[in-house]
Amino acid sequence: MILNTFIFDMDGVIIDSEPFWRQAQIDILATYNVTITVADCMEHSMGKRIDDIALTWCRLHALSIDPKELEQEIIAAVANLIATKGNAKKGLYELLTYLKTANFKIALATSSSQPIIQAVFKRLSIEAYFDVVCSADEEVYGKPHPAVYLKVAKKLNVQPTNCLVLEDSVTGLISAKAASMTTLVIPEDVSDPRFSIANYIFDSMLTVVDHLKQRS
Repeated sequence: MILNTFIFDMDGVIIDSEPFWRQAQIDILATYNVTITVADCMEHSMGKRIDDIALTWCRLHALSIDPKELEQEIIAAVANLIATKGNAKKGLYELLTYLKTANFKIALATSSSQPIIQAVFKRLSIEAYFDVVCSADEEVYGKPHPAVYLKVAKKLNVQPTNCLVLEDSVTGLISAKAASMTTLVIPEDVSDPRFSIANYIFDSMLTVVDHLKQRS
């Protein structure tokens, strides 16, 4: 098996944006007199597509607002936070540089929509590294369905078994596993037993680089 393709998830992997997503949801829902916590966000929204997130909150709290309107409000708030406060996760540039040097094909497969992707690329100046960018927004089903990962493989003309995937959420991990790809995870909560299905567990992208160098 030749592992020649590296696929990144985005939120929580490339950029420390999960706190922005949680803050945006807490702040926006508060304008509709709904109080949610960080724990609620982790339980109901982490790793999911924005349409799923908006629909979930509308259903859980019987909101009369159109979920599409809630989506746009959350997206705008997150994009603004990324543009002003976003920082790359530890080891990102080292990993991207190594992958380029080692002639890996590099892709992005994210649940986020295009405005968020563009905000991240602009803030971190990393767009040039990526051969393919795919958003689950463009698929019928978001993660944990494997569609977005399979789309990347198809666009790059590689077999799913040739792909390494870096994820941080259980939802994304299940998606990558369902696509028959080799899974690497950097979990927020390493003690969560659900991450045991991953092929490899790391504490940062710096240790991912070390792992790849050892394999080469």
